[in-house]
Amino acid sequence: MPLDASPVYRARLEKMQRAVAAHGTRNAYYLTDGGCTFRFTNDPAVGWVRFRFEGTVLTDDADARTIGGDIEVVLDQETCDWLTQPAVEWLRLAAKHAVEVEFDRYIAAGDLSRALDRLAREQAASDAAGGYLGMNL
Repeated sequence: MPLDASPVYRARLEKMQRAVAAHGTRNAYYLTDGGCTFRFTNDPAVGWVRFRFEGTVLTDDADARTIGGDIEVVLDQETCDWLTQPAVEWLRLAAKHAVEVEFDRYIAAGDLSRALDRLAREQAASDAAGGYLGMNL
């Protein structure tokens, strides 16, 4: 971490370090500054709820689909005077699922063949080293 890092940057790096310690770096992706908005009316000024999210998304061994995540979802803004706390909790869970679905769409839109080639190269290097590959023992 840079010695002259701003408090905001330092906090982000510390969150990322905790995520790496908890989940490792293989098939783990850290998302920052994400947002998820649910709209309940056709009026753009009334009837919407926005959540912010940050955290780790985990993919399967082939990096082909999302299998879960450790995502912090918090209510950011809302224009629903009828919103209740149970609804907020349900929408928070819905936002987490929406992030996972959208990450699958991100994977599908990307170049999955490059990820598969990378996995094959890592496996070949591991096999050539007798089953060990650097710090990823």
